[in-house]
Amino acid sequence: MNKVAVIFGGMSYEHEISIVSAIAMKKVIKKELIFIFIDQYREFYLIPSEKMKSTLFSKGEYQKETKLQISSGGFYRKGLFSNTKIEFDIALNLIHGQDGEDGTLASVFNFFGIDFIGPRTEASVLSFNKYITKMYASSCGVKTIEYEKIDKSNRDIKTISYPMIIKPCRLGSSIGVSIIKDAKELEYALDVAFEFDEDVIVEPFIQGVKEYNLAGTMTNEAIVYSIVEEPQKEEFLDFDKKYLDFARSEQTSSAAIEDSLVQKLRNSFKAIYEPLFIGAIIRCDFFVIDGEVYLNEINPIPGSMANYLFEDFNKLISDIVLPKSKKIKINYEYVNKIKSAKGKL
Repeated sequence: MNKVAVIFGGMSYEHEISIVSAIAMKKVIKKELIFIFIDQYREFYLIPSEKMKSTLFSKGEYQKETKLQISSGGFYRKGLFSNTKIEFDIALNLIHGQDGEDGTLASVFNFFGIDFIGPRTEASVLSFNKYITKMYASSCGVKTIEYEKIDKSNRDIKTISYPMIIKPCRLGSSIGVSIIKDAKELEYALDVAFEFDEDVIVEPFIQGVKEYNLAGTMTNEAIVYSIVEEPQKEEFLDFDKKYLDFARSEQTSSAAIEDSLVQKLRNSFKAIYEPLFIGAIIRCDFFVIDGEVYLNEINPIPGSMANYLFEDFNKLISDIVLPKSKKIKINYEYVNKIKSAKGKL
């Protein structure tokens, strides 16, 4: 694998974060990178590596770059008499939030037969919606903390007491998230969350809860796990702190925890990962309460691909296992049998 196409942007509240992650890849991936930007109108642009700076996008200058079309087998530059294929070995889905993590891009890549690193459609559906993620974790035998889902038509919270944390169901990077300590703060926090999503998850806020992050992916040998990170935070890891994570390119330090806890975290990660997340590098964020591991959330496309948690990220993306798509041969045997039997069809 010598050429990697980094696909970033998308129509998402996390559009700008995706740009920051893509810029960070220049420092991280020691291969030839092809940058393909999807703008808010879902148009594709080929961005020269030397122009990968935030101002190119914020000022709209990207629109001067080469526009691409997607078709069978990849991306193409339109020519006067023929189209030229943009050559790369594999695509890296680096779109956070909608388009990238909800299964849209995975479905497009599958449809057009483009090999890619990232969650497949089923895995995206399970991890994009926090409510569905809770149910998926439970089916895998992984615990989650108590929760309640509400929506715009029914904002009554019946089972969770103060203090509580409010989260939009289909959003990451702590956007729209609030900690509520009493009833007078509730309505405003709900208004904020519902600005971003029709559905909201409510959870108890546990002061000082231990939180650990673990990333990994499947290679030819087995799952390769990252180090376990204990994120530094105040009340919770807010947008500003998470935003900095998306630009990280230097390895962080391992959490000072016992081997037995590391193994518990890995066991929970493995239960979540296999088999649906094969082909993706994901990060799971866990809580540990009284020695028990609870899944907080799945990051199917973590900021900067969680490169800072791995000792050799370049080897990792070279060794990752991609699911094989089954080729279905269409030979119209059934139609021909009917035609032969009926005479006309």
